[in-house]
Amino acid sequence: MHLVDLWLTRSLSMCLFLQSFVLMILCFHSASMCPKGCLCSHSGGLNVSCSNANLKEIPRDLPPETVLLYLDSNQITSIPNEIFKDLHQLRVLNLSKNGIEFIDEHAFKGVAETLQTLDLSDNRIQSVHKNAFNNLKARARIANNPWHCDCTLQQVLRSMASNHETANNVICKTSVLDEHAGRPFLNAANDADLCNLPKKTTDYAMLVTMFGWFTMVISYVVYYVRQNQEDARRHLEYLKSLPSRQKKPEEADDISTVV
Repeated sequence: MHLVDLWLTRSLSMCLFLQSFVLMILCFHSASMCPKGCLCSHSGGLNVSCSNANLKEIPRDLPPETVLLYLDSNQITSIPNEIFKDLHQLRVLNLSKNGIEFIDEHAFKGVAETLQTLDLSDNRIQSVHKNAFNNLKARARIANNPWHCDCTLQQVLRSMASNHETANNVICKTSVLDEHAGRPFLNAANDADLCNLPKKTTDYAMLVTMFGWFTMVISYVVYYVRQNQEDARRHLEYLKSLPSRQKKPEEADDISTVV
């Protein structure tokens, strides 16, 4: 019995030792994979915090098992194509308070389906490709950007989840319609379908052009008729002004003799 207890005690100690050793290896492995300037920790998954790290671009050596990624308060200016494609477990992505101006068409390829929260607020984004947020299921925060409100932005917001909430927080810095500048995008979109404006503008231009040509044709016809009337009147007056031919006395005597 004593031997059994001793064996169990040693086995338990060995299990605890092995467990601690494995955890230490995992922690060391995660720490060694952590991007330079970032802090990595485990809490419901791998959390990578690169906030205030003076980053000028998104790190390309992010651990594939990253679940939460904080890249806020840096100097990042763009989001390249497929930069997050290997982060299949990513649920939270914070890119707020950067200088982001450009988001490539396939920037969120690979994570669009898994993301739950995407924060792009407080950047310098004016416009994005109409497919940039395709299939994005995340609740997006895109407020406090100098948005240019046009058809593309309208299409982008329609393709995003929680469209009403997102659109309500977007303020038009500029717009295809000057009167919408400074107003929430949702109000601008309700006032006018921004995707129909080019067609309407073209229709108006064609209408004005046709009206102009029609006016020119009518004016020419009127001028032509008036000009001909004037010429006819002058010709008639000229004919009237000609002296009528009078019979000579000799011709009158000859006629009398013949009779």
